[in-house]
Amino acid sequence: MTEKFATETLNRPDEEFERTLRPGRFTDFVGQAKIRERLELSVAAAKGRGEAMDHVLLCGPPGLGKTTMAYILGDAMGANVKATSGPILSKPADLAGMLTNLEKGDVLFIDEIHRIQKSVEEYLYSAMEDFMIDIVLDQGAQARSVRLNLPRFTLVGATTRSGLLSSPMRSRFGMTNRLDYYAVSELIEVVKRSARILGVEIADEGAKEIAARSRGTPRIANNLLRWVRDYAQVRADNRITREVADQALAMLDVDGRGLDEMDKRLLSTLIEKFGGGPVGVQTLAVSVGEEPGTIEEVYEPYLIQQGLLARTPQGRLATESAYLLLGLTPPTSGTREAT
Repeated sequence: MTEKFATETLNRPDEEFERTLRPGRFTDFVGQAKIRERLELSVAAAKGRGEAMDHVLLCGPPGLGKTTMAYILGDAMGANVKATSGPILSKPADLAGMLTNLEKGDVLFIDEIHRIQKSVEEYLYSAMEDFMIDIVLDQGAQARSVRLNLPRFTLVGATTRSGLLSSPMRSRFGMTNRLDYYAVSELIEVVKRSARILGVEIADEGAKEIAARSRGTPRIANNLLRWVRDYAQVRADNRITREVADQALAMLDVDGRGLDEMDKRLLSTLIEKFGGGPVGVQTLAVSVGEEPGTIEEVYEPYLIQQGLLARTPQGRLATESAYLLLGLTPPTSGTREAT
């Protein structure tokens, strides 16, 4: 059986503590209604036929529930979930070891699947399509290939950058689902559920305040809730109101739109050092002391969604809203040259 997430025991190490807030069943999973419905139907159909599900690809920004969904699928199928990540599978032998240890109906979950080495990815093609792999034994003139049959399994791949997946890989998934950012109303339900698990009293307005600053992401909502819970425990009799949430989040420099110190640092650097851009992401990353990949995957999506940043062929460009947010006067005319 797949690993079940406890919902009562608190004060565990961080990894276990994180799992207590993760839903373990479809009925507990908030948001992504269309995806849930499609997956529940696929599970019911596969169980009705007594077969493994088709391979599933889950795409979307970090923190929206891709890993949680993989474990829920395993639980719904009554199957074991074997988890790994793309960067760990650096050579074919790593993948072969995992595949040969699978049992019939198992779910193999590969996080950040777009980061698998090309040589390893090619091994997955026959495993996903024909449920077999060819292993080369010995070297040189003594080399020979041995074909191993695999039990029928379900591969669940998760990626934050689906565009980096090759066409042959994408085509082998029977179902592709893109998880979108959550509405505030959905995040309110996430916060309330987590608060019940954490044993902290929270008012509706307190939950709304946290949800509104969570950047449309359940993981961020839970992280903020933990901090507000600690603040309320020490300074507010363990009860979260709108005022308590506002005061706690102000200590983290998270404003009413969910923008934190790094978000504003990116925008102010872009405007004050580079005239609002356009400027290349590499230059911007060096200026703020952050990795380009982190800027592209963690910070930029929300800033673009909020209309504060634009990506152009010449580089990143601060919008008029970004100037107004920082209390600056937007440029009225002229062309901003790339840096």
